[in-house]
Amino acid sequence: MKTSPSKYGNTLEFGHWIGGEEVMEGRMLERRNPSDRSDVVARFPEASKDLLRRAARIAREAFERWSRTPAPVRGVTLLNFATALTREKETIARLLVREVGKTLKEARGDVQEAIDTAVFFASEGRRLYGQTVPSEMVGKELFTFRRPLGVVGMITAGNFPIAVPSWKIIPAVLAGNTVVWKPSDDSPALSLVFVRLFEEAGLPPGVLNVVFGGGGGATGEWLVELMDEGLFNKFAFTGSSAVGRRIGEIAGRNLIRPTLELGGKNPLVVMRDADIELAVEGAWWSAFATGGQRCTSAGNILVDAPIYEEFKRRFLERTEATVVGNPLQAEPVTYGPFMNERFYAGWARHYEWASQDGAKLLFGKGRITAENPYPHFKGDPDAGYFGWPTVWEAAPGMKIFETEVFGPTINLVRVNGIEEAIIAANAHPYGLSSSIYTNHRGWAYLFKNGIKAGMTSINNSTVGAEAHLPFGGIRASGNGARESGIWVIEEYTYWQAVNEEYSGRLQLAQMDTEYAQAKEPTDWSKTLGL
Repeated sequence: MKTSPSKYGNTLEFGHWIGGEEVMEGRMLERRNPSDRSDVVARFPEASKDLLRRAARIAREAFERWSRTPAPVRGVTLLNFATALTREKETIARLLVREVGKTLKEARGDVQEAIDTAVFFASEGRRLYGQTVPSEMVGKELFTFRRPLGVVGMITAGNFPIAVPSWKIIPAVLAGNTVVWKPSDDSPALSLVFVRLFEEAGLPPGVLNVVFGGGGGATGEWLVELMDEGLFNKFAFTGSSAVGRRIGEIAGRNLIRPTLELGGKNPLVVMRDADIELAVEGAWWSAFATGGQRCTSAGNILVDAPIYEEFKRRFLERTEATVVGNPLQAEPVTYGPFMNERFYAGWARHYEWASQDGAKLLFGKGRITAENPYPHFKGDPDAGYFGWPTVWEAAPGMKIFETEVFGPTINLVRVNGIEEAIIAANAHPYGLSSSIYTNHRGWAYLFKNGIKAGMTSINNSTVGAEAHLPFGGIRASGNGARESGIWVIEEYTYWQAVNEEYSGRLQLAQMDTEYAQAKEPTDWSKTLGL
């Protein structure tokens, strides 16, 4: 690794990390600070398909050793990793602010999520339980064991560059698998630090390999294609629903069960009995945390008719006070820049099609620039891509109501009563997160049973996750796989059923089983004279 000074810290120049060694191979790419594009954070190579094959084969060799390492010993490695992350938390958080543009508060939370995940799964190394199962035969015992799958291909997004990889990598290696990981090209430096700290914690070389590059038509697409070459036993992906469908198709024809964590258009319902102040704060944070660049960001705020106008007034007041800017220059800001120009361009298009559908713009003016100033901006708006917090009045059936925007945009939608709210909350193709603000226990019950979503909050925001609770969606938000908590172990292991015969003879279940024979029934009504 080479370093040279830049505006907000050193520029790092490094290669892929494969088999415990740096590999400088491939055309060089750059990652610039999204808050100030004059600052070069990292220079790194793009992996070719041949290099990906090499990484997968090295991971296969490492699997033979790592899978035989006792699970409690593998767990200790995770505890060491948690210790290393805790030691470097502040440094990693500041790098995260610089590399992806999050606020320092959110960056610290991102790192802490990985620490929590490592601590949780460290103890799971002593709880990779199987079962003893009673046999129907005498002199036979039955058992089940969890076994690792093999080599896992992984692709992760850049909006949670430490937390989300930890959800996948930590349980995968705990279970005895090895990994070839392509992180987002928005967070290469953070990904390298992640891998190097993991090896410092005692993870053997080749268990976790990181390869850098772009997505479509580049490293990411080539990594997915290696499933057709039989080089992966599992694939895990965080990203768009469109790419997730493609990965699911390739995994399916190779009889691989993928983990797909995809997009969302998450509904937040505010009922007439809600604490409006609490609901406004939760809705505002759900809409604008990370500049709306979360799969769990609220997409539609569905407000009960009797309080709609009051909620709208208060929500717009809260939105208009939102502070946007360069989080390296000013704290606190609510959110910083778009992580890349591609995300900004996708967000900018929504203004046109929202207007075409008849949505009413309540607040927002597109990109923040010196010529299009935002009154609560900190820093140089022309140094990156920053967006006005944007609020629309919309209705079910509009494209903006049904489509993930992935930026600082939210829709207000009027509904009348809990039944209409639930129908509207489900009137889009996604099913990731959801929320309702109400003090009526019956309405909360109807909502959590009627909503089509993998996650639901009562009187809380749509965003946020804890390391020991399952995370994931249904419909266009995922294939039902779950991350975090004990449930994710199912995604990185298979069940082996074992029967041990002690009788010294061939016993055939069902055919040789000595089932108890029923006797002639007694007519008790006649016996008792009743």
